[in-house]
Amino acid sequence: MNTATKFTMLRIFMIPLFMICMYWSKSNDLMCFVSLAVFGIASLTDLVDGHIARKYNQVTDLGKFLDPLADKILVLAAMCIFCEWGMFPAWALMIVLAREFAVSGLRMIASGKGRVIAAGWSGKVKTAVTMVALCVMLLLRAQLCVDLLGEAVISVIYLICIVAISVTTLYSGVEYFVKNKDTLR
Repeated sequence: MNTATKFTMLRIFMIPLFMICMYWSKSNDLMCFVSLAVFGIASLTDLVDGHIARKYNQVTDLGKFLDPLADKILVLAAMCIFCEWGMFPAWALMIVLAREFAVSGLRMIASGKGRVIAAGWSGKVKTAVTMVALCVMLLLRAQLCVDLLGEAVISVIYLICIVAISVTTLYSGVEYFVKNKDTLR
């Protein structure tokens, strides 16, 4: 197992830790910041493993499989907990899930035809926007932030985060299908 894949594995192992911290954070401000730190570090490992894989020619089939899987599980873990707590609407979660299933299906069809659909620019933007927006939502959960900004302001910021995630997810999904429509013929 190379260094890039080890960083991906670290992200995967951080997901249960993140979820535990999230559940503890429901009644503890300190754990809000700890869960944010765990999520942030896990998100940064995505940049690190990609950089290492490209710079040191450590791109492997295992890494190509695990890296996007780790990203999806990390992001969906946060969204599912937020949805459970009423902070993230189910319709937005469904946009994310539908896009992920649709793009994965498209990639499977392409693979069966001997084609590889690489991650596009909009997919990278979607991932960055999603991770940053979720970090903002994690930060603003702390009572300290609620006291400082007020619930109305935080509600508006949450809405902006949810819309940003939804729009970039939709755009990215549509772009994959438009650019690869010949795969479905």
